[in-house]
Amino acid sequence: MKIVMAIIKPFKLEEVRDALTGIGVHGLTVTEVKGYGRQKGHTEIYRGAEYAVSFLPKLKIEVAVAADLVTSVIDTIAGAARTGQIGDGKIFVMPLEKAIRIRTGETDADAL
Repeated sequence: MKIVMAIIKPFKLEEVRDALTGIGVHGLTVTEVKGYGRQKGHTEIYRGAEYAVSFLPKLKIEVAVAADLVTSVIDTIAGAARTGQIGDGKIFVMPLEKAIRIRTGETDADAL
C-alpha cells in the first residue's frame, strides 16, 4: 500500500477528483495549504499598490491506494492537474505500513 500526495492548483480539484473517481479511487483527503516552489511567489497590484505574495494557495490531496494502482493514480493526477504553467504542483509517493477502518475493524487493503 502507498500514500500518494499531490500539491495542485485549487481550481484543478474537480478535474482531479473526477479523473480519480473514473479509475476507481473511492476516497481522498483534501487540505488547503500555502507554499512556493521555484517561482518563489509573485507580485500583485491592488488599488495601485504592488504587493509581494510569497506563499501561494494550493491544495494537498492524499490518496491511499494498493501498490498496483500507484502508477495509474500518478498518471491520472498529473494529467488532470497539468496546465502547462509554472506552479502546477508536485506528486509524492510514500509507503503505507498499515490501514484500519475504525467502524468495521477491517485492515490494510480491505480498509481502503
